[in-house]
Amino acid sequence: MKPAARTMLALIGMFVIAYATHVLAETPSPPGAKVYFINLKDGDEVDSPFLVQFGLSGMGVAPAGVEKPNTGHHHLIIDATLTPDELTQPLPADDHHRHFGGGQTEAMVTLPSGKHTLQLILGDWTHIPHAPPVMSDVITVTVREHEGTK
Repeated sequence: MKPAARTMLALIGMFVIAYATHVLAETPSPPGAKVYFINLKDGDEVDSPFLVQFGLSGMGVAPAGVEKPNTGHHHLIIDATLTPDELTQPLPADDHHRHFGGGQTEAMVTLPSGKHTLQLILGDWTHIPHAPPVMSDVITVTVREHEGTK
């Protein structure tokens, strides 16, 4: 291979590594940042659907895809826990990991009757939790059973 081609390939490789490192790097969170439930507390009983209001202090909310320091968007974890490895990768999007990438600060949630765990976690512009993670305590809510829902 000619030296010029070898140099070009090396430069392309360095660019790809730098880009991947930037995209997949964890975004730092400022000291004291907190995410919390505004209208729910551990042990609450609710009717489904119910409103979940997301609180945040020490940071701002920005939609997914918007890279701005000290901001993120909310994710609601339902009946699941996050492993240390999951806290370094983009959060999945499924029934147990709900994304609010539009910058929403509240949502109506529909769950079947019974006990459910809820946790909020802030994701950066790429859906990766910040370092250190900005996440709420896990709370348990009970969705009341109503006639016709048995």
